[in-house]
Amino acid sequence: MPVVICCNRQKHESEHAAASVDQLLRVPFVSVVDDTEKDFFLYLPEGYQDQPEYKWPVILFLHGDGERGNGRDELTYVLKHGPLYEAWVQKKPLPFMIISPQLPVFGRDTLGLQYLVNRDPDDFPDRQPEDTPEREPESRMEQPMGGFTNPTVDELQIPDRGWELVEQDLLGIIDIVLNDYNADGHRLYLTGLSYGGFGTWYMASRHPDLFAAASPIVGWGHPDLMEPIAQHNLPLWVFSGGRDPVVPKRDFIPGLNRLEELGHTNLRYTIHDDMGHDAWKRAYGGDDLYNWFLGHSRQ
Repeated sequence: MPVVICCNRQKHESEHAAASVDQLLRVPFVSVVDDTEKDFFLYLPEGYQDQPEYKWPVILFLHGDGERGNGRDELTYVLKHGPLYEAWVQKKPLPFMIISPQLPVFGRDTLGLQYLVNRDPDDFPDRQPEDTPEREPESRMEQPMGGFTNPTVDELQIPDRGWELVEQDLLGIIDIVLNDYNADGHRLYLTGLSYGGFGTWYMASRHPDLFAAASPIVGWGHPDLMEPIAQHNLPLWVFSGGRDPVVPKRDFIPGLNRLEELGHTNLRYTIHDDMGHDAWKRAYGGDDLYNWFLGHSRQ
């Protein structure tokens, strides 16, 4: 059974009944990766309980490398960034259900990656009853803004041990939400940052008919993934950081050019040239991406 984490947003006083508060659920599922029970977060927006006939748009969010975990006591790591952070921690009134699963570590904690080895659950954000926590500042990289030379396809190396390994889990989680909740399958949106950006490209390529639109953020797509996306002309809004030393903007270009070669016409590409790898903070912290999502529906 789903577990309600909290529903402590204060109701608005009015002459009429106040709208139901938003909720954050922990929903159990059995992972096909290791046949164990795990949880995923499911955010239900304010007013969800009041409209039993309404089908809500849904965002599937894939987190980055630093938020991996066991899907149980480590699930709170996924609150650190993205749409769920905005809606739950910062109390941004997003009119979406938000699915936020957790990618297993798959041994990457043995590679000396300090953001995995030295993380502390107490450092991750939590919802406050009355206020919101101070946002992390946007990073400012030392390198100057500038142009770039396109890499060859052979130079592109997709990170391993990513979301492609839990593809069937993600499909199962989507089925749970579409079958058990008031979710609109025609307005299912896909987005992710960094490792989750790579995962967004992968899932969009494997299941372009499932999503109404997709937004990979600071994660490029390999040209070999583009044909199914182009065939379905899946709406895309891609973001990169101009000063990103982790996933440089130059690596986005071969895949985007391949999309256009294949006849894809529904593409936006935004480079936040003044930002580094955390360009996701601006993308998810604003309103434009969410409004863009709501402008698309799968027929």
